[in-house]
Parts: sequence; structure tokens; C-alpha cells
Amino acid sequence: MNSKICILIPAHNEARTIGDVVRAVRAKGFDAVVVDDGSADQSASLAKAAGATVLVNFKNQGKGFSLQRGFDYIISRDYDALITMDADGQHAIEDLDGFVALFEAERPDIICGNRMTDHRGMPWVRLVTNKIMSGLISLVCRQKVYDSQCGYRLIRAEVLRNVELSSSAFEIESEVLIKSSKKNYRIASVPVKTIYGAEVSKINPFFDTARFIIYIVREMFVR
Repeated sequence: MNSKICILIPAHNEARTIGDVVRAVRAKGFDAVVVDDGSADQSASLAKAAGATVLVNFKNQGKGFSLQRGFDYIISRDYDALITMDADGQHAIEDLDGFVALFEAERPDIICGNRMTDHRGMPWVRLVTNKIMSGLISLVCRQKVYDSQCGYRLIRAEVLRNVELSSSAFEIESEVLIKSSKKNYRIASVPVKTIYGAEVSKINPFFDTARFIIYIVREMFVR
């Protein structure tokens, strides 16, 4: 691997899995930055013990806030790109290889993980919601985004230095795609697996989907 890539992991009450995730990332040779979003458990200390740099929000601020804090930290260092992944073990460590291979071969600006090539096991509510959201995002971005709601993605540091983000909640993942596309950054996709276990999604499929749609419709009319 010639590129210098850091793994960014937002975490909120993920003590059960965060240590294993960080150790696996470190074993692959990546630096790891964990942003602990006001966890009430030992997520922060376990992540640090596993080898991560840990940034702590002293109260829960939301995924968007945590990602932005991690973005700012990483792009102030000499990384070429970062990869965001979940702390709950849903993202397969071996899929990091696919992101790196595509980035080094084609140098896209953003690479989204694509779970739609094999969505067996995905709850039907998530599947339907994702298809609707990805269709809308593709329309607004004017380029195909197969899985707009996948949090497993690579972003070039240059993109984050040139795109101004404002979302503090889950819609940040849509905001990154839309605002990057408006600056003519190229989005690619790579197949990824999702490991479904006992975890409960923190996204409300109805409230958050409505908020996403309102956000996207608003962005349609902003240059």
C-alpha cells in the first residue's frame, strides 16, 4: 500500500465490540482514530487500549458531529485519505483491501461501500429505505450511488479540505456525497459485506428517512 490511509471509527456505547474492531484495523497496518460520542460505558478506554487515537465528546453530540471532529483531526495530518467504518463489528475488516485496491488503481475521490450486490440478511425496512434514498441521492449528485447510506466508505483528504459540512446527525453521509458532487468530485463503489448480529440500528427508519428527504429536496435547489 503506497497511500497513507487512516481509519475513522465513530463510537457510542460500543464497549462490546470496539476493542476487537480497533485491533483488527491495527493488525492490517492502519492507524485508527476513534471518536467516542459521550459513551456511558468503557468504549473510549477500550479503544485506546487496543491501539487507537481516541477523541472524546463529553456528551452525546451525534454521528455527524463525531465524524466532522474526526475529519478535522485526520486531514490536519499527512494522510491521503480516510476510511469510515462502524464500531459495532458490522463492517468486514477484509473489505478494507477492496477500498485500498480501487483507490490506488483509479484514484476516485470517494468510494462508497455497496451492500446491494448481496443484500441477503438486510432487514426489509432498511433495504427499501436505502433504495429510495440512493435513487434520490444519485439524482441530486448526477452520478450513480448504489448504496448511499453505507457508512463504510473512503474519502480523499482533499475532498474534506474543500467541502464545508454542517450536519450533526446521520444525514452527514448524504451531505458528503451531495456537496462533493457539486464540486465535481468523482464517486465510485466497491462491494462490501455487512455482518448482521444482535445490534439495533440507531437510525429511526421513518423519522430519519423523512429528515433525509427534506434535506435532499432542499439541496436540490442549492448550487
